[in-house]
Amino acid sequence: MLKKKVTWLCFGLLVLLQLWAPASMVFEKEAVLKHGRAFKFRTAPVDPNDPFRGKYILLRFNEVSFYYNGEEQWERGQAIYIQVKEDDKGFAKIHTVSSVKPKSYKDYIAAKVDYITSDSTTQIVIEWPFERFYMEESKALPAEQAYQKASMDSNQVTYAIVKVQSGDAVLEDVFINDKPIISYIKK
Repeated sequence: MLKKKVTWLCFGLLVLLQLWAPASMVFEKEAVLKHGRAFKFRTAPVDPNDPFRGKYILLRFNEVSFYYNGEEQWERGQAIYIQVKEDDKGFAKIHTVSSVKPKSYKDYIAAKVDYITSDSTTQIVIEWPFERFYMEESKALPAEQAYQKASMDSNQVTYAIVKVQSGDAVLEDVFINDKPIISYIKK
């Protein structure tokens, strides 16, 4: 009888753990959306031959690399911490990059080194954790087409609002000329 109770107790704990894990991830991202600082990241054109992959828009960003003149050695896939600030037009700019998590600065993003090029200086290309904007399936393809068309037109400004808080970054929305991408979809 005791063995049966212990089995049911273990089963109940396992069920609670399975519910707690995804719920905690959702709550963390929602907390960043609610309390994080908003940064506008300018987007760049996506290769028109890159296929649409499911229910999201694949984004590329202008602010994707930095030059490093120090002694530190960087490796592909390495965790990095990027402090961001706003430029004079209100768009996000990389302020500093470190392999050590900042202690006194909360507007930073945990990312990874995508790849490295070295000539006279070292250029580090960043793999941002927010390159996909998920949407309802029926709206994703028209939104991607509107985004691609606008991002290739130099007269239009495309950007993403990314909420940042203590290393977490959550993509909130994509804009074309200060209008949400959803407004470009015909109903």
